[in-house]
Amino acid sequence: MSFSPELAEIRFGCGLSPVLAPVRSPQAMLDGLTGADTMVRQFPIEPFSEFRDRMVAAKANRKDMRKTRGTDEAKIYRKRRNVLNRIARQDMARWYGRTMLRWTNTEQGFRERLAAFWGDHFTTIGKMGLLRRATSPYIEEAIRPHIGGSFADLLVASTTHPLMLHFLDQEKSVGPNSNYAMRKRRKKAGLNENLAREVLELHTLGVDGPYTQDDVRQLAELFTGLTSQAEVGFKFRKDYAEPGSETVLGRSYGGDKAQLKPVIDALRDVAVHPATAQHIAWKLAVHFVSDVPDAGLVDHVAARFQETGGDLMAVYAALLEHPAAWDEMLHNVKPPADFIGSSLRALSISSESIEALNEKAMNTNLKTPMTLMGQTWQKPGGPDGWPEEDVAWITPQGVSARLRWAMSVPQILRPDLPDPRQFVLDALGVQATESVQFVAASAESRADAIGLVLASPAFQRR
Repeated sequence: MSFSPELAEIRFGCGLSPVLAPVRSPQAMLDGLTGADTMVRQFPIEPFSEFRDRMVAAKANRKDMRKTRGTDEAKIYRKRRNVLNRIARQDMARWYGRTMLRWTNTEQGFRERLAAFWGDHFTTIGKMGLLRRATSPYIEEAIRPHIGGSFADLLVASTTHPLMLHFLDQEKSVGPNSNYAMRKRRKKAGLNENLAREVLELHTLGVDGPYTQDDVRQLAELFTGLTSQAEVGFKFRKDYAEPGSETVLGRSYGGDKAQLKPVIDALRDVAVHPATAQHIAWKLAVHFVSDVPDAGLVDHVAARFQETGGDLMAVYAALLEHPAAWDEMLHNVKPPADFIGSSLRALSISSESIEALNEKAMNTNLKTPMTLMGQTWQKPGGPDGWPEEDVAWITPQGVSARLRWAMSVPQILRPDLPDPRQFVLDALGVQATESVQFVAASAESRADAIGLVLASPAFQRR
């Protein structure tokens, strides 16, 4: 088993395109991670540093609402709050469309897939107000710039990001013996272990990793002080920090003086732990290759992770160079977002047709069908992100929703549907079996033919 351009686009990229040539080699796939990020320039999404301006405005407006509570003037600020929320909601829909356009137009499909993979690995969801719309800005700022660097940098960027601190209630975590707790005597001030637990259990060592409840608590105490403010973003509050040193996985961090550095040191140490190497290697193999990955593939990737201290470019190279990565059989079912994205790419949907969709049309044609398929955009069920197992997506309701979407929406987004006899070859390449080609050629209408190709098992898997 060896490299195949078409398989590279299907398994490691965003699918085949009728207008974009398949990637030429594994090295070209890797080069695409370090070259210019053309999709960011072509289809911009607001980074969190800019999104914070909305948060500052909302914060000021809440203050004015409190001052004018019970007066007629308060109506002005309630209306302003509703406008801020509506604009953010509309922009979230627009960012969804631009994410799909990146999938449709990229020549660096591996880059888009990795941005989605790491965004899910470091899942974070805003739980209230404007922050419910902040996931794309978070990915744009904390994830995307680091996918070609070190795992440690990626871990630090995501762990200390304001949206992650909000999602896992870290902002409320105060050291029981901190200056703040002693000074304020706040009954509600207390330690929160959510972030520490997820860092060890989900982000690094894995559920079965070599850590104890005491490691979780000690890391949680070390994390006290990690907060954020709308005006400045991330902020380390020394008065929240638990005094003294903490021991995590046998190593001591911190001391009498509250500092951010010990927190970063602990994150960088756990980022290169052997259990982290094994966990990340397994997740990459499951996501890109198979629910039950070849043990040799996982071990090979994990060994490279350890050898290089989590250099992600070296880790990806190890993944792409192993023969098991190029098994010709398509194992994994595409999650709904990937199915829709690869469908738009196969159809070569124009940028104008997506950008022209208002919020209602975006929901009707793309976001709501995705939810019916089983995946609500940027709203996984918990901090562990979306499931990788095929059984999560092969359900009667999910399969039915995929078929309905494939038979109805492509003709809305592209009234001039391509010739099905050519489309089946463009969309499936060598996976276009005689039976699928027959269906494409003999369907009653062009729309039916396109829909049947998109709904075929060959297109549903990667």
